[in-house]
Amino acid sequence: MHQPLLPIAFPKRTPLLEGVPLLAADVGGTKTALALFEKRGGVLAIVREAVYPSKSFGSLAEAVRHFVGNGLRPARLSIAFAGPVQGGKAKATNLGWNIEVAALSQAMSIPEVFLLNDLEAYAYGLAALTPSDVQTIFWGTSPATGNAAIIAPGTGLGEAGLYWDGVALHPFATEGGHAGFAPRDEFDCTLLLFLEKKYGRVSWERVVSGPGIHQMYRFLRDVKSMTAPAEVEENMEYQDPAAAISLGAVAGHPICVETLRLFARYLAMEAANLALKLKATGGVFIGGGVPPRIWNDDLQAVFLEHFFQVGRLRPLLESVPVHLVLNERGALLGAAWYGGGVV
Repeated sequence: MHQPLLPIAFPKRTPLLEGVPLLAADVGGTKTALALFEKRGGVLAIVREAVYPSKSFGSLAEAVRHFVGNGLRPARLSIAFAGPVQGGKAKATNLGWNIEVAALSQAMSIPEVFLLNDLEAYAYGLAALTPSDVQTIFWGTSPATGNAAIIAPGTGLGEAGLYWDGVALHPFATEGGHAGFAPRDEFDCTLLLFLEKKYGRVSWERVVSGPGIHQMYRFLRDVKSMTAPAEVEENMEYQDPAAAISLGAVAGHPICVETLRLFARYLAMEAANLALKLKATGGVFIGGGVPPRIWNDDLQAVFLEHFFQVGRLRPLLESVPVHLVLNERGALLGAAWYGGGVV
């Protein structure tokens, strides 16, 4: 029997029958993960999975058709989608895809289609994880039950909350990553002015994300006159800039090391904001595609240095456990469990 990481409350629906296929999708701005699940011995198990570059398809329907091929059509499709979901419809924030549940169900001949925000799905996915899927980076001085929060930098910045009803946690979506970036000191203000020239309004997503890593590198290079190594500049020509900068940090290039330290600083600041707004005494979970790939002792020290800088409310944040989610399938698993009627 699976022992969930957290007690999550799922919507009541007819549980998926043994052997009946369910297709789960995690749609992001960079990649789309698809996995076929079946319930075996009462537990959802992955039968087959694939990950595609999102922009290689014109729509989710195209990606699903490619994945399913001539095989058996799933009875249910459950989608974690990187964008605000309203009334069974959604438009991706960092991808030119639109989704409408009714139209997708008809076009794909799939009787039941569920659509939820990717971070809401990620929150549900915490029920599918085990303690080995997370790394606790701060235990909290007096951890208690209560609301929880999840913040997940990837192509964008996702944020979600989990409301504690006294027995279980109820996930809900937010678009907090698009709230305005708030500088703390003169350095932050200079960065804000740099980003305003490109974007106009600057949200937290512009710094706490993969593309944000690239922009902070450019800021250190072009405004702070830090030396840009030729090998890093060359690597950025043929691979994701954030990945190239991460490799540069491993190689010890100062501009890359400092870029990732800035990322950890701003992640801490916005994680603290989220924890305060939700009073997340049940814990803050850091997920997404970026943090698990770059995390090290130095970045953890930077994070903990800035997470608690909230003035008079520092004792509250010192009671909050903080966890790094290592399993990058969180949203995919959450979508599957949500659609499968897991209780």
